[in-house]
Amino acid sequence: MTAPRQLSLNAFIYPSGHHEAAWRHPWSSPERIYDVAYYQEIGRTAEAAKLDAVFFADGPALHNNVKHNATSGLEPITLLTAIATATTHLGLIATASTTYYEPYNLARLFSTLDHISRGRAGWNIVTTGTDLAAANFGLDKHPDHAERYARAREFVDAVVALWDSWEDDAIVLDQASGVYADREKIHQIDFAGEYLRVRGPFNAPRTPQGHPVLVQAGASNDGRAFAGKYAEAIFTAHQRLSDAQAFYADIKERARGFGRDPEHIKILPGISPFIADTEAAAKKLEQEFNELTVPEYGLAQLEGIVGISLRHLPLDEPVPVDLFEAAGDVTDNGKSRLQVVAGIVQRERPTVRGLLHRLAGARGHRVFAGTPEQVADTIEEWFRNGAADGFNVMPPYYPGGLEIFAETVVPILQERGLFRTEYTGTTLRDHFGLPRPDSRFAPQPALAR
Repeated sequence: MTAPRQLSLNAFIYPSGHHEAAWRHPWSSPERIYDVAYYQEIGRTAEAAKLDAVFFADGPALHNNVKHNATSGLEPITLLTAIATATTHLGLIATASTTYYEPYNLARLFSTLDHISRGRAGWNIVTTGTDLAAANFGLDKHPDHAERYARAREFVDAVVALWDSWEDDAIVLDQASGVYADREKIHQIDFAGEYLRVRGPFNAPRTPQGHPVLVQAGASNDGRAFAGKYAEAIFTAHQRLSDAQAFYADIKERARGFGRDPEHIKILPGISPFIADTEAAAKKLEQEFNELTVPEYGLAQLEGIVGISLRHLPLDEPVPVDLFEAAGDVTDNGKSRLQVVAGIVQRERPTVRGLLHRLAGARGHRVFAGTPEQVADTIEEWFRNGAADGFNVMPPYYPGGLEIFAETVVPILQERGLFRTEYTGTTLRDHFGLPRPDSRFAPQPALAR
């Protein structure tokens, strides 16, 4: 019998919380965002709830918003290694850019994390969407969208080839004869593309997972094509069930087009839940956080999405709809988050202040305020109706926002048979229900005659 389909749930760690004003609220701990023990405690909370993984976003530059928000600059792969030592089953996913790394050193970083954690690593593949990083790497300007994705495709091909370059049985470990490894089973990859050249072979054997899980978050047309070919899990942002269903169906169909099994791609929208005993109390809590926002910060964030200055707009007047005429649709590469915001403006016709509050919770991801049962209901609705294979849980504040989700929502999902009560495997691939890939250099079985 086929086991019933179950949710995947990640905790997306954002230093003080996903609400932009979380650091100002007494329930958060902004003074601890450079304390490794803080993140280890969050990891243990996630593991106690049997979540699939924790996830860190990252960018190789200091954002201009540091005046009004407490953001950590800790390097996530190193930080996840510290969390690995404090946990035993929890998956560990970090963002790293194909634009500002080289394949060989990034392959080493994630391979090492996978070995240290005994098979719990995942790589969130990004091309970096901000111009702020370019000067930090000696570039006059940030590469354009199409060029970044062309390099990204070569980059992932080269990295995976490096991870594959040792066959699984390359280590002989024959102490009597003095043979440690079979050199015939360790291969140069000789990768040569338009942007990258990598000879190989890799300098370490395959990891417990074969290679770390490949994660991706782009929603543009280029991003979707990239996801259909490479991604094993996809982080995405949607406000409405219908939009999430359309994205889900599109990605699964693209995967089929590449000859892949759609069940081997986990689509995980973000949800940022304000949770309280009553719906009214949850909405009041959300309002309490919104009242702590700094309009200057929110406007700067919004301007980064829209691409024009909005400082001249009165805060309590409606947002002009025509500001979003250039949002386009999914075929307009690089505008996926602009399209999310445009949808909010077109449907809800908020004031400028109202839009800033709508985006304050999770930067365009879905914010939901309600009781534990209501949060569980909306998760189940999206899961059962072709919109999600699970969720990237984005607590508005840390550490308590994750703790209350773990203590109140997870048990309801478990009672409904939608989420595990115990880990049934030890690797992130096990948790996501993904197969362990074979090395491309491994001998292929002979075709039956």
